[in-house]
Amino acid sequence: MKWGEIKDPIHGYIELSEAERGVLDTWPVQRLRRIRQLAMAHLTYPGAEHSRFQHSLGAMHLSGLFGERLRDLGLIEEDDVRLLRLAGLLHDVGHGPFSHLFEELLRRRGLSHEDLGRRIIVETVVADVLGDYGFKPSEVSELSVGLLPGRGFLNQVVAGQFSADTLDYLVRDSYYTGVEYGRVDVRRLIDSVDVLDDVLSMDMTALYALEAFLIARYEMFKAVYFHRTVRAASVMLIRAMELADEALGLTDFKSLEDYLNLDDERVLSMLLTLEGDGELETARRMAEMLRSRRLLKCAYERFLGEEELQDLKLRVEELEETLAERAGADGRFLIVDVSTAPSVPYNPGRSRPEEIRLFIREADGSRRCLNFSDVSPLASVLLGYINILRVYCRAEDLNAVRGEARRLFESEG
Repeated sequence: MKWGEIKDPIHGYIELSEAERGVLDTWPVQRLRRIRQLAMAHLTYPGAEHSRFQHSLGAMHLSGLFGERLRDLGLIEEDDVRLLRLAGLLHDVGHGPFSHLFEELLRRRGLSHEDLGRRIIVETVVADVLGDYGFKPSEVSELSVGLLPGRGFLNQVVAGQFSADTLDYLVRDSYYTGVEYGRVDVRRLIDSVDVLDDVLSMDMTALYALEAFLIARYEMFKAVYFHRTVRAASVMLIRAMELADEALGLTDFKSLEDYLNLDDERVLSMLLTLEGDGELETARRMAEMLRSRRLLKCAYERFLGEEELQDLKLRVEELEETLAERAGADGRFLIVDVSTAPSVPYNPGRSRPEEIRLFIREADGSRRCLNFSDVSPLASVLLGYINILRVYCRAEDLNAVRGEARRLFESEG
């Protein structure tokens, strides 16, 4: 039953049930208002101040539209639609400060925001509210990260290749950054899905919309997520948090409550008020530079192949020391960044992107499965990984580091 609605600049009015309102009002979900969706991207795109809370509302709404489509096809019941919406709403509840940037620190403990999100749903007040409205917290928890046993295509709605999560963040991030590349025909894609062999599949008649979606994601990575200046702020913040992690106990949280007390402003304030020399002084200065938008400069950039990427990842510290010494640069503020991301989203339960499934309707009414890579000339470009090497340094070291980076990496290549 409809309880109310929220006006969203992306999707218009988003309706809420009483259960969804109850979950929204819990403090773990309200905390998402204090975590920016794009971390430090607002230093490059001033409009990018939107939060994980807004994105979670959008993911809930689109999960519901997927659910309604599957219900109308006779594949699920109304209860499944409600379950999908709650899973979409809570899919990012485990994010740490500065969203994906904090993930770099969590990996040291063998954790991810998905792991923490699942725990938050079953171990906090969120579980109590879900139970009060007849939902099983364990089901919502598993579905929120696309790992609910026996519900393959439902998992793909929340965490798949053209999931509610991905569709919302593309159009939302595009809107708030002002970058036009993220425009996606969301309704065309959702209204064209069906299920074949328990796999969420796309009607071949919507191939152009699917291609546009994949192009949008690829371009948004280049224009926003991996933008050299956006990434400069990101690597500075990651480095500051890494250097201060032990002193501040950022990843040494003893309970979920300790973790949930961390948000963007609290962590930045902790960094700015650090006391000490050496690494702590460097961390504090990085935070001060971020606050005043004095960002490191990109001295070198190159796309990488997979083998080269893996090799360089293992040698980052060595390369930073070598470059600083050869260029006579301040090594505390010289960062070699080796970034990678799949150009196509994938389920957290998989280690690699999967083939995108399409289908074509035959004259006799049957449906024949096709793979995106077999029918689209864009597949060879859009399927795979985006791997980038960049070197960042202080403005006063830029010319020297640029020359040494070229000599080092181009001679090795």
